[in-house]
Amino acid sequence: MPDLNSILNTSVGSISLGSIVSAVITLLICLLVIKLVLKVVARLLGKTKLDAKITKYVTTGIKLVLYVIAALIVVDSLGIPITSLVALLSVLSLGITLAVEDIIANIAGGLVILSAHPFNIGDFVEAAGVSGTVQEISLNYTKLTTPDGQLVMVPNKELADSKMTNYTVLGTRRVCQKVTASYDAPTETVKAACQKALDMTDKVLADPASAIRLTSYGESSIEYAVYCWSSADDYWDVYFALGENLRTAFAECGVEMTYNHLNVHIVENRGQ
Repeated sequence: MPDLNSILNTSVGSISLGSIVSAVITLLICLLVIKLVLKVVARLLGKTKLDAKITKYVTTGIKLVLYVIAALIVVDSLGIPITSLVALLSVLSLGITLAVEDIIANIAGGLVILSAHPFNIGDFVEAAGVSGTVQEISLNYTKLTTPDGQLVMVPNKELADSKMTNYTVLGTRRVCQKVTASYDAPTETVKAACQKALDMTDKVLADPASAIRLTSYGESSIEYAVYCWSSADDYWDVYFALGENLRTAFAECGVEMTYNHLNVHIVENRGQ
C-alpha cells in the first residue's frame, strides 16, 4: 500500500490552475454545507433531553466527520486519487483505535452515564466497589469523595458495567442499628429502651415511621434491629447519634448489652 508521500508525489504534477480554482470553490461550498448541517443538528439536539455535555460531544464529533469528508472532496477535486488515501486513513484509524481501546470504552461509559443520569453531582453512590459523594463527571472518569476524605477516580467503563446504588436520589435513607440484649431481658423492656434511644435522636423523620424488630436468637443473646428514616444529607449524623443513644438508653433502662461469652454450669454429682 502506498504511503502518503508517494500519493502526493505522483499527483502533484497533475494539479493545474483550473483544478486549484475548482478546489477553492468546492471548499467554500463544503464549508457552507457544513455550517447548514451543524445548524440543523444543533436544532434537533436542542429538542432532545440529552445532557449538555453529550450535546457538545455529539456536535464536535459530527463536525470532525464533516471536515474530514470535506477535505477528501477537496483533495479529489485537485485530481489527487483518494482511494489509496482513504485506505491509508482507515489503517491509521484502526491502529489508533486499538491503541486507545480502554479510553474509547471509558468514553462510551461516560456517554451512557451522561445520557442515563444514574447520579448527579453531590449524590452519594456505591459502584465498582467504591462508595462516595460524586464530585465531577467527565467523559473518561468520575470523581468520588469517600467518607474518609479520599478522592477516587473511577473509570466510567467500570461504573457503566457494575451494579450501582444511589443513596441520595430518593431524598431519604433508612438507618439501621443492630443491638443485642440478654435472654433475661423481657422483649418489651428492650423495645422500650430502643424507642427511648429513638426519641433522644434528632433529625429522625416521623414518616416513614420507625420500627423495632427482634431479628435473631444468638448463642448467648437476642438481636434487635432499630430502623428509622432520615434525609439523605442527615444519614450519618442520625446513624452515629442513634448508636450512642442506644447505649445510653439501655443503661438507663437497666438492659444489659451482651457480648460473646460462654456460660459454664457445674453440676454436683450427688451420687458420690
